[in-house]
Amino acid sequence: MASRLFVRRRDGRIEVRLNDAGREIAREAFGHVLAAETDPTHEWHASLNGPIDPSHDVDDPLATFNRQHEVSSNVELAVATLGEEFLNDAEAWAWLCTLQVALRATITAKGILTSDRLEETDDTTRDYIQTLQAFLFSLADAM
Repeated sequence: MASRLFVRRRDGRIEVRLNDAGREIAREAFGHVLAAETDPTHEWHASLNGPIDPSHDVDDPLATFNRQHEVSSNVELAVATLGEEFLNDAEAWAWLCTLQVALRATITAKGILTSDRLEETDDTTRDYIQTLQAFLFSLADAM
């Protein structure tokens, strides 16, 4: 049985059990999300800043601003706590949201919208996506 990557402790904190390689993957994902927020040439920029549902808020600057602010707040907190051994609930939520954004941006930018396309992609991309998924499932389970 694989060890759990995130574990809820009795004191309520969530222990981060990522090794150096795991933290590097999280650092890379968080870094891409942070960079994509402000760099219009970043591969992920369009997927981070596009409307979630084009029929509802494509022309609503307030909805776009609120979404961008939430992403900014979460990724900044995730980056700030990257080296921590334990996360509180707000920090764990920031990690979860940022990892979800990173996963969504990756699959959107690479055009991997089906399991067949995932199987056809290169090993590095597939491993990265599956690692992000493992992080998300483990963290969600601990929360």
